[in-house]
Amino acid sequence: MESRVAIVTGGLRGLGRAMTFGLARNGHHVIAVGHIDADIAEIEAAAAGGGVAGKVVPLVADLREPAGCERAVAAAISRFGAVHILVNNAGLTFTTIDPTRYRRTEPQKFWKVSDDIVRAVIETNYIAADQMARRVAPAMVERGWGRIVNVTTKLDTMNRPHTSPYGASKAALEMATEVWAKEVEGTGLTINIVNPGAGANTPGMAEEMRAMSREGRSPRLVEPEEMVPPLLYVVSREADHVNGWRFDANLWDPSRPPPEAARRAGRPAGFEMHPQPQA
Repeated sequence: MESRVAIVTGGLRGLGRAMTFGLARNGHHVIAVGHIDADIAEIEAAAAGGGVAGKVVPLVADLREPAGCERAVAAAISRFGAVHILVNNAGLTFTTIDPTRYRRTEPQKFWKVSDDIVRAVIETNYIAADQMARRVAPAMVERGWGRIVNVTTKLDTMNRPHTSPYGASKAALEMATEVWAKEVEGTGLTINIVNPGAGANTPGMAEEMRAMSREGRSPRLVEPEEMVPPLLYVVSREADHVNGWRFDANLWDPSRPPPEAARRAGRPAGFEMHPQPQA
């Protein structure tokens, strides 16, 4: 795989951290952007211990603000010379922001969610992704090669009751992916989605999983590292023709050649009805 320069938003924890190190272990240089200063030292130590010191550069920036997005792009160009890959992974739910007021196990009607929570979720999950994409796309189109990978969520999560504004923000990014992909067709820049496809084994899911267990349900959680194989495929030269698709990690079979795994795990981005891929 050719060495490229990537920005992974939400790259210091959970799914983003797994994708950051998955890219780095495969030769890419990564600016991993997060919002918590305390994560910096841990990421640097993990990079050194994992043999990718110098390939992973953690950065704290508020991507809801244009200045934060510009800082992330400038860091990649200053350190590594370009931005070839953008992974829009940063995301919030209202439980992430204030678990004392909002719990996954205590569903909230949309009118009970406060203004500050709605604004923070929409600005992180959609506006930040849009701002980042608009800042890296021109150079990718001019270069004739680039990758933007968005992380949305399951379609039936977007319209599930009690998920507003989270579901709505991810639906916006889902539709944006379909639109953006049409606009860049033939330029060498591709825009796709990589999702877990089910609940991910991250700290934020712990309370919900305990509640499901009490109800006698034990859904399989997707490990963050399962995001890496489909991500590596969509950012590779092998996927130069793949544009405007969504791939669910829980349906991806890493034992199969990537194009075959992609056919089984993929479907077009957006909300048109398509046959569900078979696991």
